[in-house]
Amino acid sequence: MQAVDRKVKIALDETRLLILGAQILFGFHLNAAFQPGFSKLGHAWWILYTCSFVAIAVGIGLLIAPSMEHRIVEHGRSSGRIIAQTNRLAALALLPLAFSLGADLAIVLAYRFGTIAGVTIGALATTLALVFWYGAAWAIRKPRKGANDMAEQDTPIDVRVEHMLTEARVLLPGAQALFGFQMAVLLTDAFGDLPPSSKVLHAVALCCIAASIILLMSPAAFHRIAYGGENTETFHRIGSGFVIASVVPLAAGITSDLYVSIARALDSAALGAAVAGAVGLVLFGLWIVQPLVLRGARPGRGGP
Repeated sequence: MQAVDRKVKIALDETRLLILGAQILFGFHLNAAFQPGFSKLGHAWWILYTCSFVAIAVGIGLLIAPSMEHRIVEHGRSSGRIIAQTNRLAALALLPLAFSLGADLAIVLAYRFGTIAGVTIGALATTLALVFWYGAAWAIRKPRKGANDMAEQDTPIDVRVEHMLTEARVLLPGAQALFGFQMAVLLTDAFGDLPPSSKVLHAVALCCIAASIILLMSPAAFHRIAYGGENTETFHRIGSGFVIASVVPLAAGITSDLYVSIARALDSAALGAAVAGAVGLVLFGLWIVQPLVLRGARPGRGGP
């Protein structure tokens, strides 16, 4: 495997490492609003919960964006541009992840051990994350040749298929974890108190995430059943289509449940709709609009 191919693979693997933790935090937010103790937290904590929920949703959007650019803009080929973009978006995503991690710790610990303990430990966790993720990393960073200077190459089909399947694995574990949280919410007593519209919207979100999981698992099924594990250009196109299509119901499911949870947390359908709509636009822009715009700006680079 050539150097640029290896760097792309490592970047995707590291994104997989980050995305699962982000999706688990998203699932916690989805469940938290339906727990009996949530109503006892108080208005200030509800606002912090909302901010943390939005932050983790944006973090997820940033972490998935490089995979969509790799599929839509680069057509699965390795390039210095996709390495640099993955580095930038992953580094940016760590900021909302650090905030959400600390905020969530503050919320749950304040509920059990008091506001001072919760705020102190939450702030310490965020600070520690920022120090290790940014401060220490920047302190030891070495000058290096820019990733954008790496020449683009005609990436072998075996490598492109491996990257495509890796990108499916970037999305799949988090979607599966979120699906489990969504089903658990249906069994809570608080769910029965929701307005009928929120109940229907959560059911729609559940179906959207199920559809996303089905799409993400399809490349592996096609590879085994239809192609006997053989890597071909046709399979690469089909698998890439499944991965790209999967983010549409994923974004719809995340946005819908964001509305349900925030509308319940703040007792305001209007605020829930405004926040969820804004996050939905961010996800759609990162995953679909921006890659298509970038691809349109490179008319000479056709897909296989």
